[in-house]
Amino acid sequence: MSKILIRGAKVLGGEPQDVLISGEVIEAVGAGLSDEGAEVVEAGGRVLLPGLVDLHTHLREPGREDSETVLTGTRAAASGGYTAVFAMANTFPVADTAGVVEQVYRLGKDHGYCDVQPIGAVTVGLEGKKLAELGAMHESAAGVTVFSDDGKCVDDAVIMRRALEYVKAFGGVVAQHAQEPRLTEGAQMNEGVVSAELGLGGWPAVAEESIIARDVLLAEHVGSRVHICHLSTAGSVEIVRWAKSRGIDVTAEVTPHHLLLTDELVRSYNPVYKVNPPLRTERDVLALRQALADGTIDIVATDHAPHPHEDKDCEWAAAAMGMVGLETALSVVQETMVDTGLLDWAGVADRMSLKPAKIGRAAGHGRPVSAGEPANLTLVDTTYRGSVDPAGFASRSRNTPYEGRELPGRVTHTWLRGRATLVDGKLA
Repeated sequence: MSKILIRGAKVLGGEPQDVLISGEVIEAVGAGLSDEGAEVVEAGGRVLLPGLVDLHTHLREPGREDSETVLTGTRAAASGGYTAVFAMANTFPVADTAGVVEQVYRLGKDHGYCDVQPIGAVTVGLEGKKLAELGAMHESAAGVTVFSDDGKCVDDAVIMRRALEYVKAFGGVVAQHAQEPRLTEGAQMNEGVVSAELGLGGWPAVAEESIIARDVLLAEHVGSRVHICHLSTAGSVEIVRWAKSRGIDVTAEVTPHHLLLTDELVRSYNPVYKVNPPLRTERDVLALRQALADGTIDIVATDHAPHPHEDKDCEWAAAAMGMVGLETALSVVQETMVDTGLLDWAGVADRMSLKPAKIGRAAGHGRPVSAGEPANLTLVDTTYRGSVDPAGFASRSRNTPYEGRELPGRVTHTWLRGRATLVDGKLA
């Protein structure tokens, strides 16, 4: 049985310790552990976290392999410190049957850079008209527990209620893309001062907030779980905070880009900043950071949305929405939350590993860094600071909003059940 000794790592940012991995599990954590028979990784005071878990990733396969594949997407995930990702259903064909989710699940198993848990569509073809095979997807080999029409909103209240009722029977969760479609027809960016000055169609905050308000009430009525994808406005924060105060079973996520970037960047007309939901105002950004710090927002999820060059290198109106995020997420969280004093590294582990694993029921992930636990780990050089160069990305796509931007932190090692997937910043 192979052994690895990680020497002098700051577990969750604490005092340096040694962590001994034996096979697929952590054998011991403590000071001065023996390195006999073990491969030694000198951590040198770098921060050791449980492997990150992303509840919101677009891997594009099947159907859009020109953007991403399960192989390239999981390589990107390992590069960013992730050991598990949840793959959204808006593929071609849509992941709305047991057959498609099992295909994605098996591709993840075959490639092995991280665990891939498919998310099933809520409705057939993401069309919002008829419930998909929720039970069959849950009972399949993929064991789907999270369902979402992400990219589209389940805007029909009756369909949403029925979905919440259905998944309640097996403890599943519906992850809602909160966007009232009638309020966002022709929308190109956040509705506000900048959209008015640029003459671009505005995307009002109420289009998100109204759906969240409706869905938390539906979840309360049904007694089921609802998860809010990529929450982006200060008003949405207040609705979720109110719902939690009533005991409603709601969780919410924020993306790294909504923690850092604002709609002022759209003045450049650079389509790399075109995303759904749109970049919001500085006021929203600050509210999102505070809500993540105080636990109103439960987790960080990347909404990793790769696109080929031709879909982004065009005029603003024609450009696809979305940004890649797996390889920069932890750096952005360090910049916005840790270096600002809003979260410590234990808090980062909670928001980027423990809680997303709990929401999605990712077995073996989001576990404490302690003896007997699966050796799903990531080692981070938090003292590093450098410019983002998408040419070095493992992702097939390069549509990052951070090109040339200086960000802190660099993942140096990732272990999936004791097997190194990233070593000294290079994929194994």
